[in-house]
Amino acid sequence: MSHWIRVGTRSELLPGEFRVVWDGDTAIAVYNIDGALYAIEDVCTHDGGELAGGPVVGFEVECVRHGARFDLRTGEVTCPPAYEPVTVFPVQERDDAIWTRDDR
Repeated sequence: MSHWIRVGTRSELLPGEFRVVWDGDTAIAVYNIDGALYAIEDVCTHDGGELAGGPVVGFEVECVRHGARFDLRTGEVTCPPAYEPVTVFPVQERDDAIWTRDDR
């Protein structure tokens, strides 16, 4: 199991914002949606493009390349052309910071 990666503090990741951190070769996008934190692998399962920076509506992030959408809470596809979910990762707050990790 991988170690925890520091994402930042609440004041550095405000509602509506995201931040990308790396756990080895894995890019993890951490989103603050109305104060709740979600972390997904920053790779569209349709074609491997980045998801971070794509529009977020509700709990869905849209890939800017082809419009696939994913639920940030579960990783499930909510709109094709993707059919495979993205990986979700744990997020925790401790020591006044936000942390995540690739626990696969």
